[in-house]
Amino acid sequence: MRKLTVVIFTLFMSTFMLAACGDNDNADEKEKNDDKQGEEMPEPDLEGIPDVVAEVNGEKITQEEFEDTYQQQFQQQAMQAQMSGEDIDQDELKEQTAEDMAGEELLLQEADDRIFDVSDDDVDDTIDDLVEQNDMESKEELMDELDEQGISEKEFMSDIKSQVKIEELIEDESKKVDLEPTDDELKEAYESMKSQQDEADDDADTPDFKEVKSDMKEQMKQQKMAEEAQTLVDDLRDDDDADVSIADIG
Repeated sequence: MRKLTVVIFTLFMSTFMLAACGDNDNADEKEKNDDKQGEEMPEPDLEGIPDVVAEVNGEKITQEEFEDTYQQQFQQQAMQAQMSGEDIDQDELKEQTAEDMAGEELLLQEADDRIFDVSDDDVDDTIDDLVEQNDMESKEELMDELDEQGISEKEFMSDIKSQVKIEELIEDESKKVDLEPTDDELKEAYESMKSQQDEADDDADTPDFKEVKSDMKEQMKQQKMAEEAQTLVDDLRDDDDADVSIADIG
């Protein structure tokens, strides 16, 4: 499998709750979180991972590639579990990671078939986004960090171009549907968010609908694009010519 950093379209509710209401935690909740942060983090279970985790139309997802991705996923889950107090089902997480990596490879193969070239501007914009997301000052700082992780600039640029191809593929697929959420959809999502926030914290100061409407609209558009991406993955897997096999790693 070709290594790839793919933009993950986060579902609206989880992202928006953090973005819009992350500053509204009360003192008791902060104290609970501080206590949990002192607890020992769990370790990923990598026993028994096969040499080839999956094969997608002849492209292999190796043990090394899977373990790299799984450890990243596990760290994210572990932080969430530490806050919520819930245990991590590692068997389920490993199976989901393998499925996601197979779907990612299907998208990349389809993008290679349909998107023949990407512009330098799109590549630069994607790099700028990564620099900003990682709170860095420049591309050079990002490259220094990647170099410390053993990732060369050539590998990085190849991955970025692949990422841009997938983004363009998903955008092309999304033209089939109306991505623009209606006012009714936005209001329904807002009320759901507000209800969940009030349930979690009676003293929560939820922003007014007008204040967050623009951000909500963008998040919902991304959610619809994520749904289109998943639909495309499902269609590609259902294709008679598709050959996808995933090892039993749970």
